[in-house]
Amino acid sequence: MKEINHQRLDKVVADARKAADERAKGYRERALKLYPWICGRCAREFTHTNLRELTVHHRDHNHDNNPADGSNWELLCLYCHDNEHQKQIEADRGYTDSRNNAPMATHSPFAALKSLLDKDK
Repeated sequence: MKEINHQRLDKVVADARKAADERAKGYRERALKLYPWICGRCAREFTHTNLRELTVHHRDHNHDNNPADGSNWELLCLYCHDNEHQKQIEADRGYTDSRNNAPMATHSPFAALKSLLDKDK
């Protein structure tokens, strides 16, 4: 039977604890301690089994802005987080929806369809 190297085992455990402490200092772990595990958009609830699907969204989109009070964070599920970033991309491109009364895409792919159909008659 192989003898257990207790010094090596103690080092592995100590390194694992140190790594866990470092992760706990990160904004994700701090946000998960501050806020309930619920998506801020769709209100989906999370448990330890699906917590990996809950993300931390930076409200100002600056990942370096991590105040200790968490005021720049909100917890969003993967789907709502993707949707939030897609909205930002569209806003940066100048696309908006009709609720904002701002211009949408100007290209109309079917503008000449009627005249093309009339030619076949």
